[in-house]
Amino acid sequence: MLLTHSKIIKVQLKQILKTVKGSVVRGLHTTSIYTSSVQDDYRYIHRSKIPTMHFQKSLLRLPIPDLDKTCTRYLRSQKALLSDEEYSATKRAVDQFKEGSGMDLHAQLKQKDKANKHTSYISDPWFDMYLSDRVPVVLNYNPFMAFHPEERPGYSDPVIRATNTLVSSLRYMCTLRDSVLEPVVYHLNPAKSDNQRFRNIMRWMPTSLASYAAYALKVFPLDMSQFGNLFHSTRIPEIGKDSLKCDPHARHMLFMKNGHFYIFDVFDRDGNILPPEHIHACISYIAKDQTPPPKYPIAIFSSENRNTWAACRAELLAAGNEAALNAIDCAAFNIVFDDVEVGSQPEKIFHTFLYGNGKNRWFDKSFSVIFTSDGQGALNFEHSWGDGVAVMSYFNEVAKDVQEKPSIHPESVPANIDASQFVRRLEFNLTSNLEAAINKAIQTYETNISTLQVNVLESKILSKNLCKKYKVSPDAMMQLGFQVAYYLQHGMVVATYESCSTAAFKHGRTETIRPATLETTEFAKAVSRSQPPSNADLKKLIMECSKYHGMLTKEAAMGQGFDRHLFGLRKLAEAQGGRMPDLFIDPAYAKINHNILSTSTLPSAAISFGGFAPVVRDGFGVGYQIQDDWLGLVLSSYHPHRDGAGFIECAEKAYKIIHDALTNP
Repeated sequence: MLLTHSKIIKVQLKQILKTVKGSVVRGLHTTSIYTSSVQDDYRYIHRSKIPTMHFQKSLLRLPIPDLDKTCTRYLRSQKALLSDEEYSATKRAVDQFKEGSGMDLHAQLKQKDKANKHTSYISDPWFDMYLSDRVPVVLNYNPFMAFHPEERPGYSDPVIRATNTLVSSLRYMCTLRDSVLEPVVYHLNPAKSDNQRFRNIMRWMPTSLASYAAYALKVFPLDMSQFGNLFHSTRIPEIGKDSLKCDPHARHMLFMKNGHFYIFDVFDRDGNILPPEHIHACISYIAKDQTPPPKYPIAIFSSENRNTWAACRAELLAAGNEAALNAIDCAAFNIVFDDVEVGSQPEKIFHTFLYGNGKNRWFDKSFSVIFTSDGQGALNFEHSWGDGVAVMSYFNEVAKDVQEKPSIHPESVPANIDASQFVRRLEFNLTSNLEAAINKAIQTYETNISTLQVNVLESKILSKNLCKKYKVSPDAMMQLGFQVAYYLQHGMVVATYESCSTAAFKHGRTETIRPATLETTEFAKAVSRSQPPSNADLKKLIMECSKYHGMLTKEAAMGQGFDRHLFGLRKLAEAQGGRMPDLFIDPAYAKINHNILSTSTLPSAAISFGGFAPVVRDGFGVGYQIQDDWLGLVLSSYHPHRDGAGFIECAEKAYKIIHDALTNP
């Protein structure tokens, strides 16, 4: 999954500073760049002195790597996965590509990039990749992130929590719309830049130079182009390739309960947020509605194969449901009430927030916030429109605002209004063909989710503080643990994906870090022997693993991985037709892109739990965190393809091996 990782951003910023200033900087500090004396204004979460998109125009462009370096990096990564015979065949294909068709494709990619300086070379093909895929978005793409449980008495009531979350979300939306949301930036030297002087300089700096001026002061803006699709946005199913629909002028909100859709206006005609008491009354009305679930819940369509869903949507439109569908599509976002208690059960939390029963979700919405009957909350988002920067900005700001400035309290009284005059439950006209399609979709959905399982590990055997003490990368140690665990379980090395943000560049998306390396393989083989090396020797191998993982992170963060470059070249070759270069039809290329281990860090302390499904049926989905004094894994897999409990058991062993090698002489 594609979430922003602060360490990756740190690497990007250091490298950019080398380019711009010719110097190396150390340390990372994130801070707000709006005034400390923010007015307690109902409309805004805060007021930035610097306009929201002030840095966007002058961001550096995502580089296209050198073809020779891409081929070298690709071959080294493949060597960890292939037999000697397989590697020899792959090397021949790569050498032929490098000296032949690859040169032409690379030149075309460079030329196309030069002609489109407003964007990045990866942006359009990456959007196309998401929107053209015909698999359901649920399980295959949408991840979830859970908010921390509400510990204040009374505030965990679903109506109270939903009202506060909605009002804070609307405040965030207005802050973004009115260009007073703080630009997403990172400070590397806060003592020198986190001050009024910096803000005043940036405020008056021309947009064509603003990013360069910030770089000079060791402040680094991130790409914010995806924020435009955060609200009032939905993925629309179409035959062959979906589209994104966004209507920023809509004034209403979408709620779901028991498979029904409800809408009500949250802004007045002048664009002002309606009073919290009014919103409270409307949400209370929805929560109390006892309308039985529909016999044919159309929400299940959003869980379908995209072409199947597109055909059903066309029939829904023909049956007279255009206005209702448009109300769903254009709503600010979606809040879901689920009649289920999850408590502190990780399996139930995972299943509820990742997919639920499918009848009370609209998986195509840019994002949905789901609340259970015991007041737990989580965000589930559709992935085609964006990656982690916009989602995490929203998540962090709203979580903070709800805690610090809740709009209502347990003793608050809803407005004395007839909420039935403001809330409308959407009705749908269904044909017999659509009813049959709904029944079939429910069966397909239940089959798809029936074998998905989750296993969780939380341990204090390894931590960020321990890694820092022994001067190894915490992320490298987490990834090394995955490699060792898989090797202990299966005796082999497999393709592994780690998401890396390239948000330090204009329209950057992600790059892939390939954590399965020659170094991690050597360590995994060493600890699997009947007589492993001494702890001193293992520690040397760990240091090599950490060092090489750090280099891979640095390269990927700076747009110097090989995956996106090869992806762009392959898309050009496909567009031209004819025979594909041998590199792309080599079985090894399919093998490295069949990611058995798909991993992503959960990048914020505001996230209590999160995860996603495996990207291939015979793989693992690994959401992970490493904090100051503990580590955590949320591991998903499909039975009977994988044994998640066995992997977790091996991961515990792996982290103990790493711990012992680091701490014992």
